[in-house]
Amino acid sequence: MAKKIPFNVVFATDEDAAFPASELNNHGPTVHGWRSAVDSGLSTHDIIFRFQQPAKIYRIQLLAHQYLIPEKIELWLHYSPKSLPSTPSSQYFDFLGFVALADNANTNHKSRELQSVTVTPRRGTHLKLRLSGAHCNEYSKSGQIALMAVNVLGEDLDAIAISMGEEQLPSESPPVDTATGELALASLCDDLLFSMYVEESIVQHIRELEQRKLQAVSSERFEYARKLKLCMTALRTAGERLGRYALAKRQAVQQEDFSAAKLRKEQIEMYRACVLKQLNVQQLLESDGMLSQNDQSCETYAAGKPNLPPAPSLQDVAQALSDAHLNPSTKLSSSVSQDEKPVNEVSGSSSNAESVGALVASAAALHLHAKSHDELPQSPRLPMASRHSSPMSSRQGSLRRRNKSAPRNSYEDYEERAIPTLRQECQGNALLEADPNRSRSRLNDRERRQAALPILVFGSELVEQFYSRQFQDREDGLMRLRNFLKEQEVPSEESNEHAASPNKVARSAALLLHRAVRDAVYSVFNQATETVRVLFLEYVPGRVSPNEVARCVDRLLPELLAKSGDPSARLHTLAQHTILSIAACPQVAEQHLVAPALSRSVGSGTHQRLAMSRLQMLEQLVHTQGISTDKHSGLTCRALSDCGCSGIHHPAEPVRKVAERILLLVYKVNPRLVRKQLPPDDDITRRNLLYRQLFTEFDKLDLERKQELLEANKYSSGNEADSLQPTTSADASRLLKSKSGQVFGGSTGIGTDNGYVSCNGKQQYNEQLKRSMLSASNSRKGSVSNSESTDDTTPKISCPFCGWCCLGSDTSQLDRHYWKTCPFLTKCPQCSQVLEVAALNYHLTMECDAKDNYVVCTRCTESVHKQLYELHQMEDFCRELKTGAARCPLCHDDVNLPLDGGWKLHLLSAGGCPGNIRKRNLKKSN
Repeated sequence: MAKKIPFNVVFATDEDAAFPASELNNHGPTVHGWRSAVDSGLSTHDIIFRFQQPAKIYRIQLLAHQYLIPEKIELWLHYSPKSLPSTPSSQYFDFLGFVALADNANTNHKSRELQSVTVTPRRGTHLKLRLSGAHCNEYSKSGQIALMAVNVLGEDLDAIAISMGEEQLPSESPPVDTATGELALASLCDDLLFSMYVEESIVQHIRELEQRKLQAVSSERFEYARKLKLCMTALRTAGERLGRYALAKRQAVQQEDFSAAKLRKEQIEMYRACVLKQLNVQQLLESDGMLSQNDQSCETYAAGKPNLPPAPSLQDVAQALSDAHLNPSTKLSSSVSQDEKPVNEVSGSSSNAESVGALVASAAALHLHAKSHDELPQSPRLPMASRHSSPMSSRQGSLRRRNKSAPRNSYEDYEERAIPTLRQECQGNALLEADPNRSRSRLNDRERRQAALPILVFGSELVEQFYSRQFQDREDGLMRLRNFLKEQEVPSEESNEHAASPNKVARSAALLLHRAVRDAVYSVFNQATETVRVLFLEYVPGRVSPNEVARCVDRLLPELLAKSGDPSARLHTLAQHTILSIAACPQVAEQHLVAPALSRSVGSGTHQRLAMSRLQMLEQLVHTQGISTDKHSGLTCRALSDCGCSGIHHPAEPVRKVAERILLLVYKVNPRLVRKQLPPDDDITRRNLLYRQLFTEFDKLDLERKQELLEANKYSSGNEADSLQPTTSADASRLLKSKSGQVFGGSTGIGTDNGYVSCNGKQQYNEQLKRSMLSASNSRKGSVSNSESTDDTTPKISCPFCGWCCLGSDTSQLDRHYWKTCPFLTKCPQCSQVLEVAALNYHLTMECDAKDNYVVCTRCTESVHKQLYELHQMEDFCRELKTGAARCPLCHDDVNLPLDGGWKLHLLSAGGCPGNIRKRNLKKSN
């Protein structure tokens, strides 16, 4: 099995004093790497590495800098026995080949390129890298180049192989995975992708767990091996987070912000101790011998992948430090450093565990359970099952991706072309030059004809990214297109005549997006749907003509409807959200382009997922746009009733339930039309369970309508006595409609403004929420489940927010529920007023008595105390808000579709808001 070959840098032509070549000896998240001297004047730069033992080389990995990029790196290998001198001047290197690096302009110099060079097995003692040229960009204008890390994979030579000459070295092939044909590693920690992004102490723990896993498999302790496998997976995730914290600490030290560096240090130690304790790492290592508990099932590893503890925020760490300073009996976790004790003994110390426990307990009082989002980028993931077949992965892969449709990281498809070594006299044919445009395919004639207009508008480079075979290029092309649409200004009369018109831009974008929304890679489809929303919500309004908007919708809507019927939950949910976002565009709503496609009859042969998605989107459109009288809108009573009647005969029960809800919405407006399309209401028809439930709901609505008519008559009689102006039947009908909460063609107050929020509508969200609270409360009170029996006449009171109900008519119970346990509500931390969680940020800055002490964060739109504003912006969860989303003030997470059930799903679901304490109290009370 190939493993990491340790080496030392013995020579470098030049180096920057702050970035010496000795940095290449180590791998880790905080490694600076090597940089050449500024304005050195050298055309080539040589770096020589000496292996600690003679080795047989299989693969060389090079990690370039993000903007200080050399044009070419030559690879030279030398072998000399220990008896011969090994000074750089006395060595003769054999040329292996070279690797050409890309200029990294397509990623805006924000990512690093990893080149993995596979060579034929060849032994050596020294490796020389010759770096030449420099890619010029806006960040590197002085010709300086850099190299972040070098990794050599191979096997140590035994004494017999060392004594043999090079010509007598047997021709052997490198160890490969029989399933994938790739190089097999002895340990996943030996790969450069792993060691550069996982914290060093966690790497050491994973190495020890791998050895234990081998022993467990050999002794047939399979439950123990399963726990070790799951523990290594969780430790890798935690190690990547610790690596990002270490980078933040190093950045704070460079900026001489030692207060932030101290907080980061304590944050690293607290989180590391919590992870090792929760995953029972000390118990799994079995330092004192075999433990029988490891062969038994436990709660931590019973449900598959164990849950990691929540990471403490900087505010929690600061509060824990202050509490520890006030309490002399509590010692900081930093008192036990890693230099004084080995890494595997940090969590084993009883005194340290007690101190960390005290810190965690004090931090938990400051909502430690809240999610922590890291500002630093995630490290790349390596697919163990497809890259390696080592005893530690055992072909099943201890870190194998469970979901095959999950998007792979761009680092996983790095270049792995084999560079041939010297063979006889053919030295010139031994090199392999990497094409900078290797991941982008050129357009053929047919594709150029298809994309003639997009090439004219956006250029051939962007269009080639859409037609590329590499999904990373397709993602980059979608991001560039989205930025192009966002940066476009409204054309004026004095604008450039040669610039493309908005109609051509929209048509070209629709042509490219039509190809992107059909992509099988989820990450590309996700970027495509985001670009579609930007096109219709930001670029189209006020620029594109109605005919061109209709053409764009006709091109994209069929593909999105097909995706809405995908069995994958994340695909069809994202497709539904995109279609509803298109329907929220004013130009699309005026022409009624989406609703007619959704209100077509549902056949019994239609796939369950597709039928359910169509009916769910149609129901959502009825709530947001209302029932219209325009016969071309697709939202008329007749069109909705036809669609609902066809849906209730579908063989799938979930589809029938959604169709019943649509019929109930139409029945509130036109009961005669709905009953006319159904069988007669008699005993024979009610024998069918479906019709019996539906007619029962109709009877309840009729009873409510009669009661509202009586109230309307009382109201009209009172007005007649006061004003002597009799109320007509039309006035009574308008009063009835206003009380029932129906919306006719956008004529009410909320209308289509209560739909999807545009990208610049963050400030309007809280105001719309407050206006819709009353109507939402009335609609919740009026909804009754189909499964309830009609014979139940016991009075009940229920919460219009969370659905909680109890027997009796004592309204004090409902008030007590509002005050203490309703998960939809919360108390203001300043004035103790009970209000909805969604309105807390608006309340703190606009209504609260202490509103002068709070400001709105310009980045995440949360309400923050003025004294904590600077510390808040240093937090990991302070990040930009997604388009059309809202920010939860309890867990700082994004809430998708906030006005369309997103808050209810976030606050009431089992895996919803982790910062909602009332949800746990509600479970205890139930």
